[in-house]
Amino acid sequence: MVYHRKPTWFIPEGQATAESAFVNRRQLLASMGLGGAASALLAGRANAAQPGDSFTPTPERNPDYGIGEGRAMTDEKVASTYNNFYEFGSHKQIWQKAQALDTDGWTIKIDGDVEKDMVVDADDLIAKMPVEERVTRHRCVEAWSMVVPWVCFPLAELVKMAKPTSKAKYVQFETFLDPKVASGQRQGWYPWAYTEALTIEEATNSVALMVVGAYGKVLPKQFGAPMRLHVPWKYGFKSAKSISRITFTETRPVSFWEEINKAEYGFWANVNPDVDHPRWTQATERVIGTDERIPTLKFNGYGEEVAGLYSDALAAKEKDRLWR
Repeated sequence: MVYHRKPTWFIPEGQATAESAFVNRRQLLASMGLGGAASALLAGRANAAQPGDSFTPTPERNPDYGIGEGRAMTDEKVASTYNNFYEFGSHKQIWQKAQALDTDGWTIKIDGDVEKDMVVDADDLIAKMPVEERVTRHRCVEAWSMVVPWVCFPLAELVKMAKPTSKAKYVQFETFLDPKVASGQRQGWYPWAYTEALTIEEATNSVALMVVGAYGKVLPKQFGAPMRLHVPWKYGFKSAKSISRITFTETRPVSFWEEINKAEYGFWANVNPDVDHPRWTQATERVIGTDERIPTLKFNGYGEEVAGLYSDALAAKEKDRLWR
């Protein structure tokens, strides 16, 4: 007999109940066999689902992923109004400015060390993917945290679709660039567009996600509509928002914050309570929406799934002070 051992951070579904949520018509089209072509066609219509619309019917929650004992889901109003989105400014109440982002007809370019470069419609891509709901923890490098029910699909599925060549060792994610809309991008001292990167091994780990919704709704703009990266075992700045380009490459990219200040924001950025940020401790974190301050977990509690990505040999090779 085969037994399935639950991860150490597993919590029963009944202990992390989301608000009433419904899946959007794009997934319904996919389940009816209409797939990406019909979804892309409807995307340009006035009645197409917009960021913040409810999904219809409900996406199935993956029972193998939970948040661990002692954690509760962050209230939607709190999580959706306390955001980092430097494209629109550096303060946390950026959600209103982010509504200026136009996500209609959004496309994503996939290029680099792949069998064939392509440009895909975001709706079409989502319709082809195994979309589900996962409740995961999110830990910011600024030492605050939240727990969110994401509507998402495994990043590994997108990697598979892209068909990277044997040369591809890294995946770079680039956000949109439109300073007319995003006032933060007019600040020339930042190296726009925002980029982040993972190794192929990290990108194909089962915990790495592409997010297309939250709290049962099409991904609100302040969360990074229409599609964002979510890497739960890394600090939040690794999870690029509003992705417009995905590039597979043999050479390790230098990402946005690493270029600005490598001493504070290194490439690896794995959550580690034993390695402090130069300006504050990482041993604890503030749970937004509460008065709690709780101990931080190594790899944000996902070590069982991801620790094997980081061998002693790799650690010894790395010169990054922020190797974690």
